[in-house]
Amino acid sequence: MNEKPSTQQLSLPSKKQRELLSFIQNFIDEHGYSPSYREIMSGLNYNSVATVAVHVNNLIKRGHLKKRDHSARSLELAHAAQPTKVTTNQVNPRQEKWLIEKIEHVFHEVESLGPETREAGIERLTTLVGALRVLGLDGAAQSFAVRLNALKTKPLQ
Repeated sequence: MNEKPSTQQLSLPSKKQRELLSFIQNFIDEHGYSPSYREIMSGLNYNSVATVAVHVNNLIKRGHLKKRDHSARSLELAHAAQPTKVTTNQVNPRQEKWLIEKIEHVFHEVESLGPETREAGIERLTTLVGALRVLGLDGAAQSFAVRLNALKTKPLQ
């Protein structure tokens, strides 16, 4: 019989295992996806990917980790804390940097579009700049608004 351990049957993870679980959870919280075995290896100063695999497989067998499928970056904590509800529109500096980079990327895409498809891109950028204002990032919104207006008035060629 291949029964999964119940929550009560789970043994508590060792200190090393808690470090690994904590690293995985922090990585997921920061990046939005799970770490690769190589990222775990370097983040926890392990000597090889095989060592990571042994520890991860142990935690999966013990019921502390789940692997969604047999692909990369599919680890998740079996008993992860429920995500916190968003109660504010405040953005931390890491999120702000990510958002600015994404909007910058969209600007580059739209600026390289031909005249027949540029209008849809401009609508998308208008929405993104508006979102910056809603998030309280008025300085970034203002600088992008100037660039957006220049793009809107640029003659179609």
